[in-house]
Amino acid sequence: MASFDKEGYLVELDQWSPQLAQRLAAEADVELTDAHWEVIHILRDFYQATEVAPSMRPFVKLVRERLGPEKGNSIYLMQLFSESPAKLAAKVAGLPRPTHCL
Repeated sequence: MASFDKEGYLVELDQWSPQLAQRLAAEADVELTDAHWEVIHILRDFYQATEVAPSMRPFVKLVRERLGPEKGNSIYLMQLFSESPAKLAAKVAGLPRPTHCL
């Protein structure tokens, strides 16, 4: 059984699974599509390499570098992950809360 901190972020990152991601997204009224998974995989790869869950500006830059300007912008990411894309995407991806996110 997965354990979470007081804000709902996964405590043991190795407990993450695609099924858990679906559940966390559903709790936020988000239905994961291929576009969501594309961003989730980028975030998880980035975290594996750096041990950092990026805040909004670095998150947008990361997505822009990997997927291009049509997807690497705050409006696109807000359409996918609501008003706090960096926080919700990190939560669904099983990562810690991004530092410097309000």
